[in-house]
Amino acid sequence: MNALPTTDQTFQPNRPFRESLLAMFGMALVAMLVAQDQTIVGTALPQITRDLGQFDLYAWVATSYMLTSVIAIPIFGRLGDLVGRKRLLIAAIILFSVTSLLCGLATSMLQLVITRGLQGLGGGIMTGTVFASVADLFPNSASRLRWQVIVSAAFGVGNLIGPILGGVLAQYCNWRLVFLINVPIGVVALMFVYRFLPDMHHARRADVARVDWFGACLLVLTLASALLLIEVLPKDGVSSVTVTLGLIIATAAFTLWVWERRVEHPIIPFAIFADRRLIALFIVSALGGFGSFSLLFNVPLLFQGGFGMSSSHSGMLITPLVAGVTAGSALNNKIMAWVKRANLTMSAGFALFIIACFCVVAITGQFSHLLWMTCMGIGGIGLGLVASGLSMFSQNIIARTDLGATMATLQSLRTLGGMLGISVTCSVLKHLYTGDMHGLLHAYQTTQWFKSLASPTRMVDRTDQGVLVNQLVFAGHTGNAILSSARLALISAIHTSLVLAAGAALIGLCLTLFVLSGRITHPRGA
Repeated sequence: MNALPTTDQTFQPNRPFRESLLAMFGMALVAMLVAQDQTIVGTALPQITRDLGQFDLYAWVATSYMLTSVIAIPIFGRLGDLVGRKRLLIAAIILFSVTSLLCGLATSMLQLVITRGLQGLGGGIMTGTVFASVADLFPNSASRLRWQVIVSAAFGVGNLIGPILGGVLAQYCNWRLVFLINVPIGVVALMFVYRFLPDMHHARRADVARVDWFGACLLVLTLASALLLIEVLPKDGVSSVTVTLGLIIATAAFTLWVWERRVEHPIIPFAIFADRRLIALFIVSALGGFGSFSLLFNVPLLFQGGFGMSSSHSGMLITPLVAGVTAGSALNNKIMAWVKRANLTMSAGFALFIIACFCVVAITGQFSHLLWMTCMGIGGIGLGLVASGLSMFSQNIIARTDLGATMATLQSLRTLGGMLGISVTCSVLKHLYTGDMHGLLHAYQTTQWFKSLASPTRMVDRTDQGVLVNQLVFAGHTGNAILSSARLALISAIHTSLVLAAGAALIGLCLTLFVLSGRITHPRGA
């Protein structure tokens, strides 16, 4: 058996402080790009859909990015181990920047969905590479922890400014800048990474050949088919298409399981699924992703479409959600080692998230912005407690040799859960909204106006609404009453979606209470 490529012997860990700082600055920009893109689009998405139309593809703007990202993380994370991370990081920055430009120039929702998928590929490579690059750059664990703060802080800043920046750009400038802003940041990041990040591996053709490409293809087929089934099933029910997709998923997943057990360097190391404690963590990670992404992508539509808030106000109200995640993680890191049952911090996190969801359902747009921000902050702290707990629990369960694969699996399953959450809640939202609109317009004897009100994003733009009201009044109908009823139907549909997110969190809470237990100690091998 051939050994994995080792660190380049010409590389000296004790590099000059200036070069280390500049290399870390480049990687911090990469981390900020990834984090910002996760939160900036959700706030602007109602405006994007209003401009480009096709609400049927509303969820796909997010899920296409997440699908390719979740596939790229394990594949290119493994490839980075074999051929080196610098060249992958450079290629990912270029791909991400070019596709960001294409997203900003999109003229249809379908075009945006396709380019977002390509952008997710670059984002996934960067996610799976940038943090590992820090470990390469600083082999000493104590030194690494000090330098890691730079990348972690940049990631937190990107998460924090994303919602506000997305709302401000969508309202006062143009939603296209939400994507175009990535280009200059990407160019600067590319310059610093190319110039100052050392290339620590010499790629060989044999190394590339050792990547589990067949397993990667099976993974792509399984995940893509699963996402398509999630999108089609609510509309078509049990049909030839959904049954065929189900068979494809089952066949591809079984083949992947058989193949990965035999291959020397598997993309998905199924051996880690033999530990029941890890299985519980994986399920909890997926449930956490389901809840967090459902909240993040539905609340902007609630604020802007349901309650008539501006994009900038919506972004301001959502910011405590992502800020709370950082605060919750920091808090958990302080207290988790001191409690007898460390799983209770994750249980408390899910409980806080459930409370936040039901608070959002209970209150209306007439309440103060401070109350909304408090609800979002509570939900964010809860998600932070869960995310930090998952990381710390996994590090105490497994050996260091399996740490990378396990952390990648946790992240991938969180993203998969997020994909599922967005797809399910958006499908439920659209089904409930269109059903209520059919009944509403039938009651007002205005069924011929259904096409004008079929998209929930019609509730976002006040100018469009004014034009529609005037048209309804001119035709002899009570335009304001119809529009108000449509807005209430949208609020009700989003509330149902948030209840589903809370239900997923409730299952996660039960798992943490009855499956996970014990005190957190220092991670193995640390």
